[in-house]
Amino acid sequence: MRLIHKNNPKAEEVRYWMSISGLELKRFFNTNGKLFKEMNLKARWDQLSEEELLSILESDGMIHKRPVLIGEDFVLTGFKVKEWEEQFK
Repeated sequence: MRLIHKNNPKAEEVRYWMSISGLELKRFFNTNGKLFKEMNLKARWDQLSEEELLSILESDGMIHKRPVLIGEDFVLTGFKVKEWEEQFK
């Protein structure tokens, strides 16, 4: 298991995280954050391609959800106590 760097995630990293976790792309966005709201991403989400969304995600550190913990076969985004407890039983 490793803790991911502090820099913005690259599109390739997020694609990999999605593949090992089965999480949707939206789980990697800070949907409650100021930038997500300012960009009106909730309303625009369905009109944007995955590539466009990944580009937005890697453009600004305030738009991606933290923390992100990556294991060999799992990814945890944000801090949801129940998910973390389940993972580390």
